[in-house]
Amino acid sequence: MTALKNDRFLRALLKQPVDVTPVWMMRQAGRYLPEYRASRAKAGDFMSLCMNPQFACEVTLQPLDRYPLDAAILFSDILTIPDAMGLGLYFETGEGPRFKKTISTPADIEALPIPDPQKDLGYVMDAVSTIRRELNGRVPLIGFSGSPWTLATYMVEGGSSKDFRKTKAMAYDNPQALHLLLDKLAQSVTSYLNGQILAGAQAVQIFDTWGGNLSAAAYQEFSLAYMRKIVSGLIREHEGRKVPVILFTKNGGLWLESIAEADADALGLDWTCEIGDARRRVGDKVALQGNMDPTVLYAKPEAIRQEVARILASYGKGTGHVFNLGHGITPEVDPKHAGVFINAVHELSAQYHQ
Repeated sequence: MTALKNDRFLRALLKQPVDVTPVWMMRQAGRYLPEYRASRAKAGDFMSLCMNPQFACEVTLQPLDRYPLDAAILFSDILTIPDAMGLGLYFETGEGPRFKKTISTPADIEALPIPDPQKDLGYVMDAVSTIRRELNGRVPLIGFSGSPWTLATYMVEGGSSKDFRKTKAMAYDNPQALHLLLDKLAQSVTSYLNGQILAGAQAVQIFDTWGGNLSAAAYQEFSLAYMRKIVSGLIREHEGRKVPVILFTKNGGLWLESIAEADADALGLDWTCEIGDARRRVGDKVALQGNMDPTVLYAKPEAIRQEVARILASYGKGTGHVFNLGHGITPEVDPKHAGVFINAVHELSAQYHQ
């Protein structure tokens, strides 16, 4: 494989020295970019974009052609695994993801297959290898998956939910059934991420989007325990270098110490957590990724720069920080403002790495 021309993202995740703080954005390939909207129109719909490796590669590279980002992230969706389990993923305009079939009984869970990454999710593996080839060493490629808890909520609720009523009822009424589902999902995510690593992903992130909606005890039992299981089963070295693992639980700031014990290399932070406090709480155990509020990008350029400066100062000197938003960039953001953000991170962070 081609040598990396810019590896500061991987170095920061492993708490190695860097010249400036690396930066990428969750959902950096997305609707805020006119070139993405053109590609999506050409593909026909979102799933056609995800399931065509050439289109997935095209949109993955678009933000890198526009901005000096330090990493690319695979363009895909967190719900590819439930779809490969036979639940029939589709998207309702304005309403987000839906499944044709839902999970409600132990028999439903027993019947679920564990997808084979090559046979059942081969289009994702093809996208990873295609993107990696086209990157040609520009920056590292991040692979990803949803967490078992997050995937389970969509499978039980049938789509997005405000209160996760059915999934939480299962947790308290029939925990054995939910544990069976989560265990199958943990096995599936482990093999899926390992497939991505073998196909060329150089770091992986687990998105626990809905873990923060659980109580403290339920988070430990139904979310973090299964992410720990996944981390323990991942390929941690490939192509002669370490493959860092990032865990991101939205609204998980209360449990950073526990998450830091899960043996991942980095924790993603949402914007409700002060990064300086997080650094003091986790010490040298893990790197930190984050955590500017995405809505700051609606502000004027000088306000964006001020918030970047504040977060950098809060983290302080030294490595172990990957700058990111606290969640995905939103569709209405002016692309020029994203450029201000990225350039500000590089320009203003050099002083913290001397």
